[in-house]
Amino acid sequence: METSKVYFTDMRCPVGTSLLDKLDRLVLAAGIEQINFQNAFVAIKIHFGEPGNLAFLRPNFAKTVADRVKKLGGLPFLTDSNTLYVGRRNNALLHLDAAYENGYSPFSTGCQIIIADGLKGADDVAVPIKGGICMQSAMIGRAIMDADVVISLSHFKGHEMTGFGGAIKNVGMGSGSRAGKMAMHCNSKPEIDQARCVGCRICVKYCNQAAIISGEDAKSAIDHDLCVGCGRCIASCNVNAIAARFDGSGNDVNMRMVEYAKAVLDGRPHFHISVVNQVSPYCDCHGESDAAIIPDIGIFAAFDPVALDHACIDMVNAAPVIPGSVLAEAQGRETGASCGCAGKTDHFHSIHPTTDWRSQIAHAEAIGLGTGRYDLITLK
Repeated sequence: METSKVYFTDMRCPVGTSLLDKLDRLVLAAGIEQINFQNAFVAIKIHFGEPGNLAFLRPNFAKTVADRVKKLGGLPFLTDSNTLYVGRRNNALLHLDAAYENGYSPFSTGCQIIIADGLKGADDVAVPIKGGICMQSAMIGRAIMDADVVISLSHFKGHEMTGFGGAIKNVGMGSGSRAGKMAMHCNSKPEIDQARCVGCRICVKYCNQAAIISGEDAKSAIDHDLCVGCGRCIASCNVNAIAARFDGSGNDVNMRMVEYAKAVLDGRPHFHISVVNQVSPYCDCHGESDAAIIPDIGIFAAFDPVALDHACIDMVNAAPVIPGSVLAEAQGRETGASCGCAGKTDHFHSIHPTTDWRSQIAHAEAIGLGTGRYDLITLK
């Protein structure tokens, strides 16, 4: 298997040079100009951060990428799909409020923000998964599939279910509509919380399988024999009374997420950037961010999202552990020492021992999304 090129620059900035200058030089060195951006709609897939979390990427990074795309003749927009769980980003109005609250706006980034799967997370497209093993199609936010080019701009960090979150997770999980996220997370079907249900029957209207029935009290219930697990009812409920159980194993989720990423990227140009700073132990979907587990490392760019993720995880694992972080505590329990050492442990597995991030890389290679083998090219 051939290797992919991954380009890297560290966080050092001599007087007169900003990190944003280095980011722009990095993407040019990595070959972003090879893509024909002329009059192309370009989806910059990003995570706007859950309000209360302070580890998400600053909007300045997005503006640098958007500005470069515009200089190359493209029409960029920032995008993400709504969340499956109840929070500040589970419909487009709340999602936009969260983005603005965290500093993302057309004024700060120089481009528009479009929530990919619409108002309630139901504006999606069924996309075939070429070579899919777990799934044959993916439910992807329509705006992402309407784009001509996809660029992922990711904050690299830990994740309690997938081990880490990088380019694959940003594209795969992040592009899925609410129904798509349920398909990736769950081996079961949604349920209705009777205490929350107000008997409005909107979910009945949106169910194409006639699987939702109302009792004498007008409250709804789901007939799981008829339910196909599409998740439309979750998106339709205005009081968050319908939810899916997050019962897929970490490896199941990783494999499905990889297949969703392949559905998004197949057949059109794509490019990937990951910023490894403020490496938090948990996803930016949390409404808080724990202390960073390692020092800031730098920025990576590549055409291959698999090689990019592998390069990031290798450098994270080679980095020293920050004393007092959750990683230091976890490695202290493992080794009996007060702090773990660089290169001697799998950092994210130490924090989340039930996860195996390697299943992301292995399955991505198996279905042809990319390769975990890479040549690292360092720029100053």
